[in-house]
Amino acid sequence: MTQSRTRVPWAAIAALAGLTAGTVRARRRLATVPVLDTDAAADSVPADGWHLITARGVEVDKTTLAAAVAHAEQTGLQLLDLVPGRLDTEHALGLLRDLDLEDSRFARTGKVRGAGHALLVADSVRDRSGTEAETDLGTVELHTLLGRLKGYATAATGIAIAPGLAAPPPDLAGRAAELRAQGLPPRLVAAAQLAGLALLVRAAATDRRWGAAALALYWLQPALVLGGPGSPLRPADLRRVTAARPLHGAGTALRTAASDDSALAQQHSELEALRPGYAADLKTGTERFFEPRRPDCPWCGSTRLTVRTHMPDLFQGKPGHFTLEQCGGCGHTFQNPRLSLDGLDFYYRDFYDGLGVGGAAHVFGTMGPSYRGRAAMLKPFGKPVAWLDVGTGHGHFCDSARDIWPDTRFDGLDMAETVREAEARGWVGTAHRGQFPELAAGLVHRYDTVSMFHYLEHTRDPLAELDAAAEVLPPGGHLLIELPDPESRLAGLLGAYWLPWFQPQHQHLIPLANLRQALADRGFTVLAEEHGAAHQACDFVGAVLLTANRLAPNPYAPWGPGGATVARRALRTAVQTAALPCYAAAAALDRARAAVARATDGGNAYRLIARKSPPAPGAR
Repeated sequence: MTQSRTRVPWAAIAALAGLTAGTVRARRRLATVPVLDTDAAADSVPADGWHLITARGVEVDKTTLAAAVAHAEQTGLQLLDLVPGRLDTEHALGLLRDLDLEDSRFARTGKVRGAGHALLVADSVRDRSGTEAETDLGTVELHTLLGRLKGYATAATGIAIAPGLAAPPPDLAGRAAELRAQGLPPRLVAAAQLAGLALLVRAAATDRRWGAAALALYWLQPALVLGGPGSPLRPADLRRVTAARPLHGAGTALRTAASDDSALAQQHSELEALRPGYAADLKTGTERFFEPRRPDCPWCGSTRLTVRTHMPDLFQGKPGHFTLEQCGGCGHTFQNPRLSLDGLDFYYRDFYDGLGVGGAAHVFGTMGPSYRGRAAMLKPFGKPVAWLDVGTGHGHFCDSARDIWPDTRFDGLDMAETVREAEARGWVGTAHRGQFPELAAGLVHRYDTVSMFHYLEHTRDPLAELDAAAEVLPPGGHLLIELPDPESRLAGLLGAYWLPWFQPQHQHLIPLANLRQALADRGFTVLAEEHGAAHQACDFVGAVLLTANRLAPNPYAPWGPGGATVARRALRTAVQTAALPCYAAAAALDRARAAVARATDGGNAYRLIARKSPPAPGAR
């Protein structure tokens, strides 16, 4: 006789567990947000040295201003976002969902989130950033301004609840533009909200115990997070929103999807303005973007070359096809044919700057732990006095490394204009703009530490870059290098969709043994190596991203053919929406892969530290 098996409602249990974790997390985050002490603040407390910027319809009373200034000065903040105590429920929950705080302030590289109502800015930050004395801004403008100003106060940006600050009614018509100003894709946010609610309703209909419990928790979540006598946020609409939560949630998502996305429209307009320039660049094709194919390895000179992989531009979708060849003599992998100078200009344009500056800044801003890990690698071997970061880009590493080495002078070198902005922000002390080999003679013995983090793979001649490091550093100086590892197992498994191939930007992928030998030839001794700690958890998410880009390139890209037709826009939306569960699964795989990489000291990247040896006795 066959016994029937009881089906375990895993989906409903998972939904309940996720909602429980989210509710507890939001409540804990709310408890970490400081509340201004307006009782201790006096109207007469001066606000000299500070400037208040408010959104349209927001008025800050003298007591609140005094309390905000006192809090900022007591905690060492230079930029403070003020959250109204009566902030509406939906905005309050969204803020707590995305808030990322460390010790009641934002981390140096942490994403900044605010309520979009009022900002208290130190005059020094306002002056360095060139911000005018703006008033009566829209909420979207205030969110954008907060993100920009944090770049000038990375270690001194915070958030606090102002109980007496009144909040005007939310602008539902501009919800999409507001989300985009915070770096969130509104239509994907709306789609995720509707999909989650539909799954909850389905779970409740099919399982009366776990499914109904999950739906009930979702229903009561606003009251559980924001309710209670001790809550510092008291939304006026809390009871109404809680009572109608499923309907209210669905209505908010639908209004978000249908609302005016003026920020996106502005982006599309800027893209279209670039189309004639790109059309002129591509008028004669892409042949001039490549040099002739070389018959030998640039590392060892061997002619035993084989094709390792080839691919189009899977990131931006710019025209062109790229081939990576591997040397049978030393294992060096390199772009062949490589980009010409015109090609470098064309393919780098609008990637780290211009159109791509926001995306690049977002990615770099998620890497705080990696930056600190790189800086801490030097701890067993000495204390740096003057550190030059070559290929510093926007200066994120130099700014973050101050958490490890607060007394070290960090300077940056890069060929892009971003290094000047890094200096203006204070992320680097002195900015050197240009090619390292060309500037090396003027930098000799000015630094005891030089770093090249994910830099050598971008250069046309990595050996010349190592020569420059050997020229600049004095005996006993340290050189730190981090690179993608072309010997990673996933490089073969994922093929062209392995993110660290990063074509067409990466021109050289250097096996560790080759780098060791090149350093030894230049008088360096390798002191330590790290593999697992250097691993970047991006392999599977990157593969999904590149696949989605290949199936449906950005229809608004000014280098694409034919413009943003209805069919191309629809395909892009469909592919990106279908990819959402793939991203979730890929993120889980990346977390598991990262744990394995750290446990086995393997992964998709490696870093090392080397010391320049003193000259041999009698050497001239």
